[in-house]
Amino acid sequence: MFKTIKYTLFTLIVIASFIITACTAESTPTPAQESGIQTAVALTVAAQNAQPTLAIPAIIGTQTPLQFSPTLTPLAPAASPTLPASNTTASKCASASLISETIPDGTIYAPGEQFTKTWQIQNTSSCTWDTSYEIVFWDGDVLGGSYVYNLPQVTPPQGVVPISLILTAPTADATYTSKWMLQTPDDTAFGVGQYSAPFYAEIVVSGSSSPNYAVTSVTYSVVRDPATGCPANVNHIVYATITTNGPLKFNYIWLQQDNNSGENHGGPGKGTIIMEAAGTKTITREWKLHLGSAPGSQRWIALGITTLPDGEYIEYRPGQYFTYLCGS
Repeated sequence: MFKTIKYTLFTLIVIASFIITACTAESTPTPAQESGIQTAVALTVAAQNAQPTLAIPAIIGTQTPLQFSPTLTPLAPAASPTLPASNTTASKCASASLISETIPDGTIYAPGEQFTKTWQIQNTSSCTWDTSYEIVFWDGDVLGGSYVYNLPQVTPPQGVVPISLILTAPTADATYTSKWMLQTPDDTAFGVGQYSAPFYAEIVVSGSSSPNYAVTSVTYSVVRDPATGCPANVNHIVYATITTNGPLKFNYIWLQQDNNSGENHGGPGKGTIIMEAAGTKTITREWKLHLGSAPGSQRWIALGITTLPDGEYIEYRPGQYFTYLCGS
């Protein structure tokens, strides 16, 4: 409506201008004519200014107009990114070491036979483990056990906790491995050693009436006595740890670089061992050397084992090497 009034007034002014121009061709307008034109223009401007302001409807969701800063303030140089604080339990409490275990790897069981596997685990963290810590099944075969157990006792830093699980051999003949981990109250799983590896049980199931019981490994170590110095005589005490996968009877003989297996080396040069079940047995042999025994020369010692009653003989080499060095 207001646009119509504006255009009508404008049209009337134009028509009046043409009429005045036609009537006074090539003549200068009189003061009265100029006054009339100015009055018409003034009325037009007044009419335009008198138009009411139209309200623009607000857009839903943007009631406050967006405002842009004419300039952006540069961000100050950022410091190194700050990572979220590490989980206290995971970083401080998830550390353990395997000290020892029962039931050697490869132990033979009859199908369905029950056994108890025990690991001695040391708490190498700076935290005290309470019974909200858990022992969780990780991989392999659960061997008839539960999937989760609570830690059996509170264990301070550097303390050792025995973890004993009652397990059952499966019914089918095969080799089975059952892997386990520890878990913090905030569900951080961890194992033992430098690489946080699972601790595990490895068994062999055999339904045979005469399972293949045997010696599965022989390991050696040596201790020098005295540890240092250059006395007239130096003893080298060799330890041999024999592991079997079941009950076994066998004979052993020490084999030495000097071909001496006699009784004059701090212990018997041969003997018989009866293992009532799978396990380990450690025997020792002492080799005494004096100053005239070619210091600096290398020597070795090993075991030969004959299983009974079949009489199978195996030498477990390379055995233990050591060098007699005066003063070391």
